[in-house]
Amino acid sequence: MKHFKSLCACAALAAGLLATPVGAQDVTKIKFMEVIHSLFYSPLYIAKGLGYFEQEKITFDLVAAQGSDKATAALLGGAADIVLVGPETTVYVENGKSPEKIRIFAGLTATDGSFLMAPAPIEGFDWSQVKGKKILGWREGSSPALFLRAALKSHGIDPDTDVEIVTNVAPPARGGAFMAKTADFGTFFEPDVSVMEATQGFAPLVNIGAEVGQIDYTVFVATQSFIAENPEIVQGFTNAIARAESWIATASPAEAAGVLAPFFPGVDAAILETSFERQRAAGVWKTSPVIAPEAMTALQDMLIEGGLMTAEQRQPYENLVVPDFAAQAK
Repeated sequence: MKHFKSLCACAALAAGLLATPVGAQDVTKIKFMEVIHSLFYSPLYIAKGLGYFEQEKITFDLVAAQGSDKATAALLGGAADIVLVGPETTVYVENGKSPEKIRIFAGLTATDGSFLMAPAPIEGFDWSQVKGKKILGWREGSSPALFLRAALKSHGIDPDTDVEIVTNVAPPARGGAFMAKTADFGTFFEPDVSVMEATQGFAPLVNIGAEVGQIDYTVFVATQSFIAENPEIVQGFTNAIARAESWIATASPAEAAGVLAPFFPGVDAAILETSFERQRAAGVWKTSPVIAPEAMTALQDMLIEGGLMTAEQRQPYENLVVPDFAAQAK
């Protein structure tokens, strides 16, 4: 939360008008941020590529914040209307001093979509093989960091003493750092997983989410005031996501790759297909935007166990999620 204050001040300077109508069709352009640009968020790009947002009279540009903390700061500072972030951000803000609170209104991913990777294939990989090794992870307190710690603990590995987790490499630099052999293992999202596998010989070993279970991982969030003032936008946005989550469950990899290609220029079609099928097989995407109370309880259990909050700071479901829009999604 210390970082939020300075980031919010910068975000406020950059803030433009709130959602503004454009054109003659009464389409509303909103300010949107995703935490990073990744194939892990394929339902978002599918909804955009198939015109589902436009059919709900919503448009936006894709802006990568390079971190849930930065996206949340932009949201609180007015530089963003809706953000795609980890659900832990709502807990942090609820327990913080910001007078403006934020709420989740729809879910996108059902669990961690990252894969533990090694510089070369490991036949019969066992988690005990990471003991005493260095793992390239993500920022402390982020969803990838929480899930990696949970996966390690589930296999009897103490993330603080049995391994060294590197958390200070910025998202844009992670791929280069890993390919430079700065760590023995690393966790990565698609399409980086398939690109490194195809071009550098790196090997995905296991999906982190499969080791932890189904806990909502990335969600759509807005401030309470934006939701109260723009319920039709929030509902339309949720409707578009719900349609994409349904479409993606049955689409062929080739169909999906065709829709996703414009969002990942320069990525080979075969890589897109492999990435899509690998993630779908791992069950990383939600089939409905609904956020279950049990998922938020499990998330906070992870935060408490990870020392990022105390048991006294646990928040009730209604302080974190506005469920009406997902429940009513077409």
